[in-house]
Amino acid sequence: MKIEQIYTGCLAQGAYYIESDGEAVVIDPLREVEPYLQKAESNNAKIKYVLETHFHADFVSGHVDLSKKTGAPIVYGPNANPSFEAHIAADGEEFRVGKITFKVLHTPGHTMESTCYLLKDESGKEVALFSGDTLFIGDVGRPDLAQKAAHMTKEELAGTLFDSLRSKVMTLPDDIIVYPAHGAGSACGKNMSKETTDTLGHQKQTNYALRSDMTREEFIQEVTAGLDAPPSYFPLNVMLNKQGYESIDEVMKRGQHALDPDEFEAAANETDAILLDTRGPQSFAKGYIPNSINIGIDGNFAPWVGALIPDIKQQILIVADEGREGEVITRLARVGYDYTIGYLNGGIKEWKAAGKEIDTIQSVSAEELAHRMQGAPVHILDVRKEGEYISEHVDGAENTPLDYINENMAQLDKDQIYFVHCAGGYRSMIFTSILKARGFENLIDVQGGFKAIKESGKLPVTDYICPTQLNKK
Repeated sequence: MKIEQIYTGCLAQGAYYIESDGEAVVIDPLREVEPYLQKAESNNAKIKYVLETHFHADFVSGHVDLSKKTGAPIVYGPNANPSFEAHIAADGEEFRVGKITFKVLHTPGHTMESTCYLLKDESGKEVALFSGDTLFIGDVGRPDLAQKAAHMTKEELAGTLFDSLRSKVMTLPDDIIVYPAHGAGSACGKNMSKETTDTLGHQKQTNYALRSDMTREEFIQEVTAGLDAPPSYFPLNVMLNKQGYESIDEVMKRGQHALDPDEFEAAANETDAILLDTRGPQSFAKGYIPNSINIGIDGNFAPWVGALIPDIKQQILIVADEGREGEVITRLARVGYDYTIGYLNGGIKEWKAAGKEIDTIQSVSAEELAHRMQGAPVHILDVRKEGEYISEHVDGAENTPLDYINENMAQLDKDQIYFVHCAGGYRSMIFTSILKARGFENLIDVQGGFKAIKESGKLPVTDYICPTQLNKK
């Protein structure tokens, strides 16, 4: 038996490839399915089932494409009602794969179709639980994402999750290995560990939501407390996962359309496409195509695209580091943005060589910001999340989280000079590029963000408050 976790850091997502005696299953696959096909082929194995733990909100699963290419049926747990052909398993139903068995454990609460898959080895011993978004390492799935579909409140869903965990999961042997669908950084939970696997017994000892003396009312209160609003693209991804989508092959073919500078400029002028520059923040600041938005590929790229581009059918033109165009198109498709219509061939270097117009963003060090603060009062915008800001911030800085840029923009003065920072420089460049495209010309980026500010020791910073203490308020 072989169990492989295929973890994608950008999405903090774990897909799984499990193989036994020439047969395999894939659980919660990513949109691009070629790696699973290659893995099975190299092992002379046949993919027998595609198991889905629920209708995912934070990414588009590869279940439809993988099923079409392998003939493997898609399996969901009870209550699922997809628009495509799938096997809706009964609670307790078992699936034989080689010499091992997967047992369906219906565990509603995160969503009403949420299902865990219990793996038994060839002797029948229960060895692993693929827990989807029902149980994470250090947390459980948030109960507020499926309220509309379930016609339930988040408190009712949380209560359902409590019942599922106590009756279906916590009764399993302590030595079972838990393999969740997500880790730290995912918006599907709020307190996930950086670890991506653990024993169930250790989780019973350390996971706040699995305390043995916890009442149902305490669980509901603690699990629903402190939840940020979910990203706006979540319902759109649920729809794609439930109804189906265009093949990733067609998406890649459409997006990998190399455009020279004149063609790129014409496409920008003749369509409503967003110009998405995916280079690093400081590379972007030194020279970019006017009105481009910077969301760097080497960061939480897909989630920020999903949070800031409201229409998944939005046409997109890409500027990328040479050789990374396909990666960008793929990572956009992972969260349902299938309408990339081309990229700038040769990147910004060719744009400059063609004599096209370039814009820049002023970027200063933390030391330079401190120097300017000595001469006159300055306005500092801290674009981190509210919790990060409350925990510790530059004295006098204004919190304008990137997540709520549209609401925050209305409060800003286009004639005022603002110094903008986040934690490390990634989000501040996104924020600044968006506002510059909307006519804000007096924005100055602070290189290295709050980390660099603290390390400089030259700016006054508020006393630190531990985030765990904030969660208790």
